Amino acid sequence: MARGDLTDEQWTLIEPHLPIAAVGPIPDLRKHFNAVMWRFRVGSPWRDLPAEFGPWQSAYDRFRIWAKQSVFQQLMEAVIAEAAARGETDLGLVSVDSATARAHHHAAGMALDSEQLVALEAAIEAEKGATRGDNSRKTYRARMTRASSGDGSADGIEPA
Repeated sequence: MARGDLTDEQWTLIEPHLPIAAVGPIPDLRKHFNAVMWRFRVGSPWRDLPAEFGPWQSAYDRFRIWAKQSVFQQLMEAVIAEAAARGETDLGLVSVDSATARAHHHAAGMALDSEQLVALEAAIEAEKGATRGDNSRKTYRARMTRASSGDGSADGIEPA
């Protein structure tokens, strides 16, 4: 057994939830499951599976079959149910990374009465029409479009 492979105790929990093919030889499901775990733990391409897991195509095909049949979802639910039945669940281990799980502000449960909503909408409309405080764009455009005085100078600056 390689580092990261399933222990016998872990395999006894997982094996009943993995489907076997109706035709053909019975595959080594444990080897394929360990291959899938290795691939996602390491983050390598399927083609880089070590030879101890057999042909990479077999492991990949088995993974695709399991994914299409929602085996991993069912397995997760079964393992959580088993842990809950044993009293081994620890919600202190549950975490959500706010950088990846964001709710839209409508989902936050913010309740506004109609007067507040009208006031917020008016503030938004006023902000949309507001001009920049420094007017830097406006000033720049005015300099660029100002006509010369006719004596060769621009913007009232005498040529050197």
